[in-house]
Amino acid sequence: MNITIVAGARPNFMKIAPIIEAIQHKRSEGFNINYRLVHTGQHYDKNLSGAFFEELNIPLPDSNLEVKSGTQAEQTAAIMIGFEKELRLNPCDLVMVVGDVTSTMACTIVAKKAHIKVTHVEAGIRSGDMRMPEEINRIVTDSLTDYFFTTSTYANENLERLGISKSNIFFVGNVMIDTLLKNKNRFKKPKLWDNLMLSNKNYLVMTLHRPSNVDEEEQLKALITKIVELGKDYPIVFPVHPRTQKLLSNLNLNFKNLHYVNPLGYLEFNYLVENAKAVITDSGGITEETTVMNVPCITLRNSTERPETCNIGTNILVGNDSKKIESAFNVLLSGAWKQGHIPELWDGQAAKRIIHHITHIYKL
Repeated sequence: MNITIVAGARPNFMKIAPIIEAIQHKRSEGFNINYRLVHTGQHYDKNLSGAFFEELNIPLPDSNLEVKSGTQAEQTAAIMIGFEKELRLNPCDLVMVVGDVTSTMACTIVAKKAHIKVTHVEAGIRSGDMRMPEEINRIVTDSLTDYFFTTSTYANENLERLGISKSNIFFVGNVMIDTLLKNKNRFKKPKLWDNLMLSNKNYLVMTLHRPSNVDEEEQLKALITKIVELGKDYPIVFPVHPRTQKLLSNLNLNFKNLHYVNPLGYLEFNYLVENAKAVITDSGGITEETTVMNVPCITLRNSTERPETCNIGTNILVGNDSKKIESAFNVLLSGAWKQGHIPELWDGQAAKRIIHHITHIYKL
């Protein structure tokens, strides 16, 4: 059988890396299973270079649709047009989409209109926040998907409430954690570690990119100022997302303990996370990684599509509420942060389970 795997952004490639490895392993055992990797080009990232693929041992895409930037509608339309041509030139038996970016939704629609089955990796997660473009992408994708691979029992329950047959839902674990665990012993100290004189568990890492936090200058200014004030006794390392950089250039936010740095590679960034006292973020994926690495995580969002990171892991939600942020810092600095645990099946074997199920579905 032939599977077309779709990736639209850097995190997608981290999720598909172990899946491709699992496919290659099955092929070595004599299974008739092949893949074609399609990069839609939705996110043009200068760090998404050959070095990135080499760092995580990810095969280069077979095709790049080179969609690049645009409004939500422009991107969706361009991805659909490009992917329709891709499928016409390279027919397949199954389209695999991952995560919740626009490419995930757009390619699902195209595949279904071409009468091709779709499987969604990371299906069923929901934040309940319809202001997030990703939430709309999740809902549309899961309304069309044929086979659902989930990261948690919460996701299973969300899908079952929609009336989806349990026979099409497969709880496999978290492919992002497959990549994390495989590369954990390869994390490497970035140059900034010595330059900023950092030491283990004696600094904070911060990331911000959600529109609700960074699109309004006064809101962003107040948020950063509050965090810097509360963490005044610690260096705060802030790898700046390009989206955030545009706003910061208009603000005069210079603090002695706040260090703006360029975005880091996967191995260097996770070295920082693993050794940090805590992470302050509005990213969903980072909350999963901090949970597995047992690092306290303060999430600047009011809801999360990954509740297991809060209920089981090391994460708490504070939104941009200054009182909640202060309360979280008080708990952190008092040494009373909750003891987290690793969610079920977040064991580095999710991709193997996915491909095992696919070989059974297609009777290979």
